[in-house]
Amino acid sequence: MSLTPSSPFLPSRRTVLGGALAAATVALGAGTATAADRSWPTEFPLPNGFRPEGIAIGSGPYAYMGSLADGSVRRADLRTGEGRTVLAGASGGAATGLKLDRDGLLYISGGVSGSIRVLDARTNRLTATYQPTTAGFVNDVILYGDRAWFTNSNAPVLYTVPRGKKKDGLRSVPLGGEWEQAPTGISANGIETTPDGRALIIVNSPIGKLFRVDPKTGHATNITLKGAADVVNGDGLVRVGNTLYVVQNRLNLITVFDLDAGARTATLRRTITDPRFDVPTTAARLGNRLYLVNARFTTPPTPETTYNAVAVPLR
Repeated sequence: MSLTPSSPFLPSRRTVLGGALAAATVALGAGTATAADRSWPTEFPLPNGFRPEGIAIGSGPYAYMGSLADGSVRRADLRTGEGRTVLAGASGGAATGLKLDRDGLLYISGGVSGSIRVLDARTNRLTATYQPTTAGFVNDVILYGDRAWFTNSNAPVLYTVPRGKKKDGLRSVPLGGEWEQAPTGISANGIETTPDGRALIIVNSPIGKLFRVDPKTGHATNITLKGAADVVNGDGLVRVGNTLYVVQNRLNLITVFDLDAGARTATLRRTITDPRFDVPTTAARLGNRLYLVNARFTTPPTPETTYNAVAVPLR
């Protein structure tokens, strides 16, 4: 997962973004933290039993984090680490991928619930709920053009819903071309946009490959990795300009690649590790930091299991 720059308190600019404009929006405006962020905490706790999975950041500076346990969403002030619940959870619910738009709408992937929800972060009220008929595990989301795009980890299909107040409904785009779908379990996970704004990038976790996907047709092309054999356990994706950060969850690793404009190749630049990583799943950028949530998948979840979020420098 990754950040689309936004603020929950700015007026809507609901115009159709396309091509390079969409890419520039994602790449250039990812948060406006100043030098003051050096004094902000680089680690803060989440409620026991929360089971975090997704994270999104606007320019507030606030982070929104979703719960795999019940679908609740929590907002934290990054200056202090203090937070509160802004969307209550429910039995059978889940909140995995999150993206916050400029108009304050938060798009939420529903994981095993198979749902897609839209939360107005200014009022903390749901404005839309979608239920794909073929949903399995709706995992991650990116804002691209005038729509939000979601991966389905259990089926070779993308879902897309309109951004803002448009109500033209849910659409499905089957994945084809060179896409490889596992017979069972998770395949598609994190999703991003290419630097030139013409396509999407999707990571296939179990086989460790990145794919370039045409959003109009769903045709997928394998992205050639240089300097790295694979990105196994790839989860959240964050792109800053031509740099792609791939969170490899169970490896407790962030792999950093240089992309060409069309994301045909990805060249390894470096890796980021931290002793505080405990199966981080997704990341979001603010200023010169990446914030990640520790899902702790190797720790049996209980109502008393502790969880946290951590920040590392972009370097």
